This record gives sequence, structure tokens and C-alpha cells, in this order.
Amino acid sequence: MPAKILEPGQIEAAASTPPFVVLPPGDLFSRRAARLRALAVGHPLGDYLSLMAQLCDAQQQLFDAAPARLLPDAAALQRSQAHGMPPLAYDGLVRTPAWQALLEPLLDALAPTASPAVAAALTQLRRADVDQRKVWAIALLSGQFDLLPAALLPFLGATLQVAFTRALLALPAGQLLESEARTLCPACGSPPVAGIIHHRGKQSGLRYLACSLCACQWHFVRVKCSHCQESKHLGYVSLQRDDRSAEQAPLRAEVCPGCQGYLKQFYREFAEDAEPLADDLASLALDLRLAEEGWLRRAPNLLLAPGAE
Repeated sequence: MPAKILEPGQIEAAASTPPFVVLPPGDLFSRRAARLRALAVGHPLGDYLSLMAQLCDAQQQLFDAAPARLLPDAAALQRSQAHGMPPLAYDGLVRTPAWQALLEPLLDALAPTASPAVAAALTQLRRADVDQRKVWAIALLSGQFDLLPAALLPFLGATLQVAFTRALLALPAGQLLESEARTLCPACGSPPVAGIIHHRGKQSGLRYLACSLCACQWHFVRVKCSHCQESKHLGYVSLQRDDRSAEQAPLRAEVCPGCQGYLKQFYREFAEDAEPLADDLASLALDLRLAEEGWLRRAPNLLLAPGAE
């Protein structure tokens, strides 16, 4: 089949069009761990952030060693494309036993340095059977956080993140397509943990939503609610700092009067090293303020998963 020849104007348009998705790097979890350690210094939640950094180190070890167990076969991927569904739809794959093969190695990596509280959570996960773990995982990914023990959330969430991120990076090219459901991840169908405003390259000035599960980022226009897609009367709330104006705040929550929800946004122009999940954990003070003002958190963080409607 002869190649299609592009005219000069088409070449320029193709070169300037930003990609719909940005995939996570292969050292995602190591970068996340480094960011958590940097944020932990002098932070009121420093011990917790340091613990989560250790968990991310274990995730990277597991990610590097594990095959893509959740990767659907060619026929399943073809069906997903034909019906406009995410190729790694979590609501189906979480019910398969494949991801559970990653849980024991993660627990083994954490056990040597675990505190008594962490050790108790690891033991509870070890002793749970396959069906119980599946029930907990379904509850976690569906946002029903009150249906599983709170102490298990980070370790179960971390295992699922490794499984789905590994599968994402093993997907054949061309599987991630734009659809009407832009509020959900095009790879796995999960909601975002936060938004990132990029400031370099083709993504400069654009907002990408960062998946809470597989870490895929997808383009979503600015000044539009990422939950109900309303564009009117959106507001922006940030924590006050003496060294920055509100317009230069590296973190701002976009609040929507239409659905009473909010999503945090990190501005790389003012925070070059911002990492959605890590910086979200380090900014829980903003969540407390917004909750006091009546705003609802819509974005899960699978290393914390705060709140439930």
C-alpha cells in the first residue's frame, strides 16, 4: 500500500498537534519515591510520606521484575477498540486472578523494615484468600473505601498500580483512542488523581489528567470540570504562601459549583518536579480546608484513597 504524502501545511499541523496521551516512564515509581522523600523533609506528615516512598521503591522493584500479566489477548483488544472501551478496563480485569500474583512479592519486599502497624496490615493481606482480596480490590477501585480495612489501602492500591501500569506500557501501539468519556482514563477507565499543567514541548500550557491507577495522562481542556464537565463559574483555591502570589501557586484546586467537586492541579511552570500522586499526598492540608468549605473530593489516591460519598 503506497504511503500517504503530506502537503507542507499538513506536515506542520501534524508536528504541532499535541499527543492525546502521555505514557508514564519506566522508572515511574522510583521518581515518585524520590519526590515523596523530598516532600517529606520538614513536613508534618513526613513519616507517612517516607513510608510511602519505601512502598514506591518496592513497587519499582516489582515493576522491573514482573511481566505484563493483565495484558488482554488480541481478540479482546480488538473488541475494546470496536466498542470504544478502554483496553485495560479495570472493572473487568480486577476480577481476574492475574494481578494477585504481584501481591506476595510486594509484601515480601516490605516485610523486613515494617513497623508493627504495617506488619499487621501485611499479615492480614497474606492471610486473606483470593476471593477476599478480589472483593477488597473491587471495592477500592470502585470508590467504596468503607468496604475494606483502611490499613490495607496503600498496599493493595500499590499492587494494582504496578499491575495496570505494567500492562499499559506493554499495550500495542494505537490502542488508546479519544472518546466522549474524557473524564475517565482512556487506558483503564479509572478517574484521575490530579491534573498537570505542562510547560514544555507540545504539551506546553495544556492540562493533562493523571490516572489514579495506571498513571496514563490524557489531554483534557482547561477551565472545565473534570467530573461533570461544567465550564461555568469554576473557581481556584490554593494554600497561601508568603513567597508566591495566588497566580504563581504550584498547586491549585479547581472547584466546581455545579457538582460541588474539586480536582487538584499542579503547575509545572512553578513546580518542575511535581508528581501527581506524591504531591497530592503532601497537600492534604488543602483537602481539609476544602472539606470544611463543603467541597467534595472526586479524585482517589490509591495510596490513601481519602473520603467516601
